[in-house]
Amino acid sequence: MTQDYQICRSCVMDTTDPNITFDETGLCKYCRNYEAVISPDWAALQKEGLSALSERIKAAGKGKDFDCIIGLSGGLDSSYLTHVAVKEMGLRPLLFHVDAGWNSNQAVSNIERLIDGLNLELYTEVVNWEAMKDFHRAFFKSQIPDQDIPQDAVFFSALYKFARKNGIKHVLTGSNHSLECVREPEEWGGYLGIDMKLINGLHKRFGERKALDLPLVDILQYRLIYRAFLGMRVHAPLNMTQYVKDDAEKLLNENYGWEPFQHKHHESRFTRFYEDYWLPRKFGYHKRRAHFSSMIQTGQMDRDAAIERLSAPELSEEVLQREFEYVADKLDWSVEELQSVFEGENKTYEAYPNRRNFIDLGRRIYRMIGLDSRTVR
Repeated sequence: MTQDYQICRSCVMDTTDPNITFDETGLCKYCRNYEAVISPDWAALQKEGLSALSERIKAAGKGKDFDCIIGLSGGLDSSYLTHVAVKEMGLRPLLFHVDAGWNSNQAVSNIERLIDGLNLELYTEVVNWEAMKDFHRAFFKSQIPDQDIPQDAVFFSALYKFARKNGIKHVLTGSNHSLECVREPEEWGGYLGIDMKLINGLHKRFGERKALDLPLVDILQYRLIYRAFLGMRVHAPLNMTQYVKDDAEKLLNENYGWEPFQHKHHESRFTRFYEDYWLPRKFGYHKRRAHFSSMIQTGQMDRDAAIERLSAPELSEEVLQREFEYVADKLDWSVEELQSVFEGENKTYEAYPNRRNFIDLGRRIYRMIGLDSRTVR
């Protein structure tokens, strides 16, 4: 970092985001964006309520087995969304899960309990593990911080492809302002969308298989064909209802036996390892800062409590070392080989061919027309 260290006086975002700015009072751009843009947008969505959205989706699904689709991971957001869709919106969702090889036992159990409790159908797409393993290894070798791209790209692409194939136009997402109003900075591994130019380039250079052999949809293909031409719509109902983390966890536990995770994204053993070990120790980025800042802004967490949590890893050193060994073994590397990658020279996506500028233009257009109110450069 070229600037002196500074942390927001209101949340816990700091200058580990190299593009953060502060006003003369020490308030960061994320807090200013929340007050000026997100809070009014959220209030308008809650005023609109769920009924109008429910009726549109029901009308589109009339005569069909399902009127919408939900990607279910077993984590809090998608689990609570499933409850809201059925119990508050009266919808008939098909639950869709992608098994990319990293499910925690707790996530699997949570999914099963929701299915049984709500009497829903689940379709699980099991990804070719050899292809997925090669995908992960190529990204690790690239030395960029965006190590969750392989999972995210497969999760969203598989869902969109399945929905398109089966004529389901309404996709419900657990994306929400309540716990995600602070967007993780791009430098922290928050790359904007599924960039097949970047993905194919990295795989060609570092992969060992001839082809990726995975269900992937480029973000430009999704926007131009799936959304603009085919009319697929993605909705975030959690922004239209009262969504409080502690209350949602309690409701899910009491009604379905759903068990909460220690922290966001811990339903995936890979994401848990990546966010709790790889990213902070190799690059110095703590995604918990964004997660906690969202909760501070929405009145669900005290700033001092967030700072206290950030003073130590989310998981114990023993657990983190065990997860390091697990990831190495899962990827058919020795611990020494994964450690060698860890110690390699850090790079960014800018070192490789990409469509970042085109994707950013699309996001800016989305922001202009009100489809994304989070802070985006």
